[in-house]
Amino acid sequence: MTVRSTLPWPLRWAGVAMMVGFFAAMGLGAFQLGKNLAGVGSNDKEELERLRSTVAELQADRDKAQSVLNTSGSLLTAERATQERLVAQVRQLEVENRRLRDDLGFFERLMPASGGEPVAIRGLQAEVLAGSQMRWQVLVMQPARNAPEFRGQLQLSLAGTLDGKPWEMDLPGGARDLRFRQYGRLEGMVDLPSQAVVKNVSAKVVEGTATRAVQSIKLGA
Repeated sequence: MTVRSTLPWPLRWAGVAMMVGFFAAMGLGAFQLGKNLAGVGSNDKEELERLRSTVAELQADRDKAQSVLNTSGSLLTAERATQERLVAQVRQLEVENRRLRDDLGFFERLMPASGGEPVAIRGLQAEVLAGSQMRWQVLVMQPARNAPEFRGQLQLSLAGTLDGKPWEMDLPGGARDLRFRQYGRLEGMVDLPSQAVVKNVSAKVVEGTATRAVQSIKLGA
């Protein structure tokens, strides 16, 4: 047995069209509902542009802060180098200051002495250093102005004790040649024997066989 529809075909097409429209309306509503649920409204483009602008400003601020940080690092490096250079200059000035004080004392001893001696020892200095060494310095001058050149020798001798016994020693290498017109300065280092105690240092200026000047100093207590 065959069942046939009693509805005419125009009504059937109308019903199909109504169903399609219904489903289309439901789909459009679901799409709009999904947009609302997702937070996408009509102002989504404006909001996106605002967020992009904010991100750009934050990036610009970050770049500016990084630039300031880099500049500060460069300034600190330059300041540190300048400080190290100043410390080196201060140390050099201290060395120069000590040298100038030594030279001042040296030239103060150049002041003419009374007595009218032709040659005079104006400064005999000696200092025993650690490591069994002694540093010495002798200043000799002719007080007279426009004096002729002096040619002679400087003899230096040490006296004291060695292992508790009397001890003497001349300058190693013998007398030093001495040539000057107004003043002359000689200095040097002497290696001392172990256990030697220097108590007296004597300097003598000789010209040929004649002794022109003598000076002695005591060391220690």
